Formats: sequence, structure tokens, C-alpha cells
Amino acid sequence: MLELNDYKKEMKQSFILRIIISILFFVMIFCLLISRFWYLQVSSYEGFSERADRNRISVIPIAPRRGDIFDRNGEILARNYRTYTLVMSFVKANELEKVFEQLSPIITINSYNKRMIRRQLNEFGRYKPIVIHNNLNEFEASWFAVHAFKFPGLEIKSRWLREYPHGLLSAHVIGYIGRISDDDLDELNRQDKISNYRGTELIGKKGIEKTWEDVLHGHTGFKEVEVTSSGKPVRTLRSIDPIPGKDIFLSLDIGLQKVIDDAFGNRKGGVVAIDPNTGEILSLVSKPSFDPNLFINGIDLENWKLLNNSPDYPLMNRVLYGTYPIGSVYKPFVALAALELGKRTPDDRIFDPGYFECAGQKFRNPGSVSYGLVDLKKAIVVSSDTYFYSLSLDLNADELSSFVKQFGFGQITGIDLDGEKAGILPSTDWKRKKYSSNKKMQKWYLGDTISLMVGQGYNSFTLLQVCQGIATFANGGTYIKPHLAYKLRNPMSNKEEYIPYEPLYKIVLNESNCDIIKSAMVDVINHGTAKKSFLKTSYSVAGKTGTAQVFSLKGSKYRSDFIDEKLRDHALFIGFAPSENPTIAVAVFVENGGWGSKEAAPIARKIFDYWLLEKKK
Repeated sequence: MLELNDYKKEMKQSFILRIIISILFFVMIFCLLISRFWYLQVSSYEGFSERADRNRISVIPIAPRRGDIFDRNGEILARNYRTYTLVMSFVKANELEKVFEQLSPIITINSYNKRMIRRQLNEFGRYKPIVIHNNLNEFEASWFAVHAFKFPGLEIKSRWLREYPHGLLSAHVIGYIGRISDDDLDELNRQDKISNYRGTELIGKKGIEKTWEDVLHGHTGFKEVEVTSSGKPVRTLRSIDPIPGKDIFLSLDIGLQKVIDDAFGNRKGGVVAIDPNTGEILSLVSKPSFDPNLFINGIDLENWKLLNNSPDYPLMNRVLYGTYPIGSVYKPFVALAALELGKRTPDDRIFDPGYFECAGQKFRNPGSVSYGLVDLKKAIVVSSDTYFYSLSLDLNADELSSFVKQFGFGQITGIDLDGEKAGILPSTDWKRKKYSSNKKMQKWYLGDTISLMVGQGYNSFTLLQVCQGIATFANGGTYIKPHLAYKLRNPMSNKEEYIPYEPLYKIVLNESNCDIIKSAMVDVINHGTAKKSFLKTSYSVAGKTGTAQVFSLKGSKYRSDFIDEKLRDHALFIGFAPSENPTIAVAVFVENGGWGSKEAAPIARKIFDYWLLEKKK
């Protein structure tokens, strides 16, 4: 009996112990739950609330309207217009192929665009609208409207699309926009600008579109949209409107561009026209050209091959990127250097027998023509190579280099376009660096200097530098950076802002020396090599023709008919008008054109006629 009582007592104690342990266990669990609840609802409330909102709220960027580009007369050069676009608002990555297949009866999406769509989907998520197809025509839009129920994640939206109304006429100036590439994304990230390109597919790739990208692009807006668990938008919670890009006005005259384009025809080359008083680029033409509209939504493979593989290099801006020997148009600057540095006087004369002999080698005038007694002015008018060859005995390469450098030769001008080359302004120091691995080649010879005096040899300049040089001479030596953009306009307020361009420096020149060179250049037009092209002009022009050798004839007679076109001489002309108070300076380059007097000067005549006569009407 006693044992039974002890057993019951033990069982009771064991039961009570279990109850206590259970209660403690449940109390501990409850405490854990309370602490977890405290952590979630109090300590980490802000963080989890923000994450919940991010799951519930989608931030959709709103791309800004890109600024327009105008010429100096208000003629539109680049604009935006509304177009219908097929947009994917919420589609999962694994459903893309099915969507592409369903669209295939009416809309074909190539492999490149498919890759772009997948990349955007991975990068921005499935709630950011992604363009599937641009420029829907009426048939495509109506077909999709009828079959829209099959595509719950797709919709038709209107968007801004870029257009270049003048196409080829201003392609190398305006440039173009194109799809943002991986390299563009890396650069935007590096500059910490990527946030301003959310929702934007396009960016400036070339020309003004590239160099003025920050101004033209504007600022991205956004809207916060509440979405369902499947990603379908429910309502807009908040939005900030985008700020459109500013409009840009260029000093370019599209009418002058057309005159030059028509004058060139199918020939290759380039033209620059500058207002010598302001540094404004009035015209910049590179031939052949291309249609920038091809690049807006990604150029197709066929057109890309045609442009990229063309032997005429239409994508190359010959004015900025091409560097060439400039032949006799260099002579006014060489002559001015000789006067300014005291190497020659205007009255010093030499006898020109048709050649200059040095160390047993004869350097000849074209056609070995003899000009008899020649002073500096006559040497420019008749373009006597012999006179300028003889200057090599008095004017060395370093002295010439230091002098013409002031006019911009061999220097980056800083124009507001991309892709400018510096060219080559030869000197003894340049040659030592150029051939640093070959000591024998480092030596500077008198023959090197002789070639420089007539714009040949190692000389290699851009057409922009040549025009900048003559514009600087025309205004008396004031160096103003050449530029295109001169005014900005806020499209929201219409407030205009002029871009200031101050002279960078003034070249100290003797006025009487400049007058001698200018007088000689006027005589080139009235009595010299350009006389035929400027008959019966009602205005006065100062100019110089030039013919630049592409390869050495080694004493043989030049016959263009028997020489491959790519080896024929380049034709050049520089000048300004009116000569007494110039408002325009011009440099014309006809690639492999032959004589400057026959090919380049007539183009210059049409430029001056338009600017000084027709435009005033």
C-alpha cells in the first residue's frame, strides 16, 4: 500500500514537472514570437516597409523630349515627331519567345533586336516598358488592336522619334543618335549619369548630337505605379514630369550647304566657310555624305556594309579627320613668315628659270615654266614654286613651324564636333620624335625644308585648320575658336541664351606686311591663277589656288589621264571676301581633283556669290 502511494506521488510530481516544462516551453516560444514580432514591426519596420513598397510599387522612368537643332535662319535640322510604338510593359523573360512567335505574322523582330530586348529586360526588370517595334504603320497598328487580347503584356504607345529632314546635306555636322551600346553604358556609369538615361534607348553618337548630348538630352522624369502580384499596373501614385532638352541654334546656313553640295556633284572633298569676325562656322561639307536617318533605330546590316566598305569612305568627315598636304595655298603664310621674321623684303627679287637647284637636284615649277625676275608679290600671284624653294636658304623649318602654329596649323582647333585630328606641323623636334627608333631618319635635311615651303613634304593639315588660318589672317590676326552652336533655347519658357566666344589671343603682325599679302591674293583673283573663275564679280576677293601632290613624279611629267584617280593631285582654294572688310573665309578641297584653279576655285565663286549676293536678296 505504501509503495502504491509512493508511486502515485511520483507520477503526480512527474506530471506537474511536465506541465511546468510545457508552460516554460510555450512561454519561451511566445517570447521568441514577441521578439520576432518586435524585430519585424518595430526595429526593422522602415527597411521591410520600403522593401514591401518596392514589391508593390514600380518606378517607371519617363524619357525627356530631345532638343531640336536649327540652322542660323531657324531652319530645322533635327527634330522629333510622334510615332506609334509597340511596347512591352510586363512580360516575364521565359515568355519572350512565345511573344515573338505570336507577333511574327505581322511584325518581324530580328536577332539583334531580340538580344537588345532581353538585355533591357534583365537590366531594368519586367515592369519597365521596353520597345518591341518602332514606327508602326496603319496596317500593323490596326492588326495589333484587333489581336490585343492575345498580348496582355503589350500595348501601343506614342513616343518621340528623331528625324533629320535634310539628310545628307548636314550629316557630318549634325551627326546622329543611336541605340545605347555597352560602351555607352560603361561611359554613363563612369560619369555617374546612368540614372538620367533610365527609360532612354538612344544617345548622341556623332556630330552635334554627341558633343552637345548633355544639353539636348534633358532630364528624365518618373512615375510610381502600384502593381499587382503579376505585375499589372493598378494606379499611379506619384509622378515627376521630365524636363525636355534645350534647342540648339547653329551658325550653319543650310542654304549654303546645298549650294556647295550641288557644286561638288559626285566629286569627293570638303569645304569650310567661317565668319572671320566671330569664328562662326557658316558651312561645313564633307563629300560623299550619308543619310543619318539610317542610324536612329539601328542601321541594318546591308546599309552598314555599303557605308562601311565603300572605297569613298562616306562616313569619314574629311574636314576634321582627313589630313592632307595643302600645296600652294600654304604660300601666303610662308610669305608672311618671311616678311615678319625679316628673311625677305617685298622688293627682294630672284630670277626664276623654272627650277631651283640644290645639291645637284632640281626642284621644278609645274611644267618647268620660267617666270623671270620675281618678287614676293609676283611669286604669290603666279604661284612660283622656285621663289618659295629659295626661301629655304633663309627661313628654316623651326622658324616656319613656330610662326604658322599661331594660325592653328597642326593644332586641335577645339571645334564643337568630335573626331578632330591635329595633323602634322613638321619641325626638327617633330622628326626626332617621329623616328625615335631610327637615328638615321632623325636627321633634318635641306630638302625637307624645300618641300615645306610649297605646302608639300611632311606637311599634313586638316581643311578646318586651313580655313581657320585664312580666317585668322583675314581679321588681322585675332584667333577665335571655330564653333557651330551659338545659341540655346529653353523649349518650356522660350528663353534664349547666347553662348559667349571670346578671342583666344591676338597674333602680333605688321599691318604693312599683311597688306602686301592681301594685295597679292587680290591679284591672284584679278590677274592670276583664279582669274577665269572670278570674272565679272561685283565684290572684291582675296584668294589663292593650290594643287597638292599626292605622290612624287620623280621628274616625270604629270598626266592625270594616265594616273590612277587616287594618285591624282588634290585641288585647293582659300580666300575671303569682301577683301577690304571680309565677312566670309573659305577653304575648298577637291580630293584628287587636279588643278585648284579649275576645280576648287569655281566652287568658291559659287559660295561667295550666294553669301554676298543671293542671300542679301
